[in-house]
Parts: sequence; structure tokens; C-alpha cells
Amino acid sequence: MEDKEELGKWAELTQVCLINILSRLSFPQRWRGPMRVCKSWFQACKDPYLNTLFDVETQFDSVTELPRYWTPEFERKIDYMLRCVVIWSDGSLHTIRVRHCSDYSLSLVSQRSPKLQVLSIKSSPHVTDEIMCNIASQCPLLRELDISFCYEISHKSLSLIGQHCPNLQILRRNFMNWLDPSQLVRVVPKEYLDACPQDGDLEAAAIVKFMPQLLQLELQFSKLTNKGLTLISEGCTNLEHLDLSGCANVTGREISNASLNLKKLKTMKKPNFYIPRSVVIHTERYGHWQLYDERFQTDVFRI
Repeated sequence: MEDKEELGKWAELTQVCLINILSRLSFPQRWRGPMRVCKSWFQACKDPYLNTLFDVETQFDSVTELPRYWTPEFERKIDYMLRCVVIWSDGSLHTIRVRHCSDYSLSLVSQRSPKLQVLSIKSSPHVTDEIMCNIASQCPLLRELDISFCYEISHKSLSLIGQHCPNLQILRRNFMNWLDPSQLVRVVPKEYLDACPQDGDLEAAAIVKFMPQLLQLELQFSKLTNKGLTLISEGCTNLEHLDLSGCANVTGREISNASLNLKKLKTMKKPNFYIPRSVVIHTERYGHWQLYDERFQTDVFRI
């Protein structure tokens, strides 16, 4: 009897009170719980006030990357969730943090989210230049972009985003560890690992030309060379944070030069990692061990 009375009290909540309560929950919490309670709660969860932010990144951070995340079925679920939020937001969506989405959901984002400021779509193998061009032209307020591990996106998208989004301050363009992919092969499809973009310097040139205002730039495991790093250090002089973790094609000397050029730099993550001997043996362009040691002129580059 008491349970029924308690349920009755909740059912009598006004829409304003209910929305206020639901706003204290994250989107994943609302999706798994209140939305399934009853029709009135479901309607309340669709209120635009509750759908200005779509953030499921913490759900991925809390668990180890699973093979099922890379399946078409999982991608369809993510796309469905994102499209729902875009529709419910009624144009007020300003932040998206998700993984494994595709052009299908982002096409709707580009059409209905003109206020979008933060877009993080890591590990989305089916997001292409075509849809990113639409995002660039329709979401000019972007100030933060994370397209890490999105291998169908190229320097062409970077150029257009830079041209149309003058407020962009943070760019994360990280790649998977191609030097030692042993921990990834059981999760990520091999053909996708093999598709890692090779044009690091082209991307650097696009960033410098169209995003000189950047404050934070992440390029983990990029195929960037000394040429690209020089361009960045001379063209993006406002950089405060630069991440070069895993960038095996840049030398210690050029990293030092970049640090000197970037007067506003507060933090720089250098490619401090152990490179297996097997990797170097198959890298014939270095010629011999002496040249390899000369190329990486810091103590951390040890075989």
C-alpha cells in the first residue's frame, strides 16, 4: 500500500519538477532508467533542456575497448541514440562526446545543430570527409574537435573546418599505436589498423594554414615528420599544449627547435617510448643503428 502511495506521489510531479530532477542525471542514466518508467517520464526526458549535451564518453572510458564496439550493430545503436538527442534538442545541442558513430547520425547533426561547440567522435571508422565538410559549413561555432582514430577523415576536412570554424581552439587528431599494434589486433579489425593515414605532413600543412589560432593540438602516433613539425612550430604560435606522443618520425633536435619557437607553450608531450628492435630492423630508410641513434637524440629513445 505504501509503495503505491509513493509511486502516486512521483506520478503527480509537475513537468517542471520532473525535468529539474532528471537534469541531475547523465544521459546514459536517463536512457537506462527514467525513460522506461512511464510515458510522462519519457516525454520529460525528451525536453530540449535535457538534451543540450550528449556525452557517453565516460561509458567507454570505464571499460576496456571491446570487439563488439566495432560491429555494424553497435554502430547502429550509437547512431540511433545520437539522432534521438539531436531531434529532442530542437537545435540547442552544443556538445557531443561519443564514439563509433557514422555519417548517418552526423548528417542530422549538421542539419539541426547550428549551436554545436564541442564534437568528439573518436573511433568512428565510418565518418567521412563528405559529412565533415557539412559539419564545417553548418556548425561554425565549433571550438573543440576530436577526430582521433577516424581514418576516413583526411586533411581536406581539416582545411574546411579551419576555414569555417574560426573559434576552434582544441584539435585532437590522434592515431592508434602503429609501432606496436599487438594490444589492438584482438579488438580493432586488422584492415582498419592497416588503413592508418600516411599523410601527416599534409595534415600539418592544413592545420597551419587554416587553424593558426589553435591553443591545444594532439597528434599522438601521427606520421608527421620534421617538415610538418617545423610548419606547426612556425605557424601555430599560440599553442599552449602540444602532444607528440608516439610520433616516431620526428627527431629530438626538431622537437627542441619547436619548443623554442612556441613561446606560449606550457606543456609538450614528447615521443618518449620504447621502440622494439623488430620495428627498426624493418625500417630500412634509417640505414644503420648509428643513423637511428642520431635521428632520436634524447635518452628516452633506446633500443
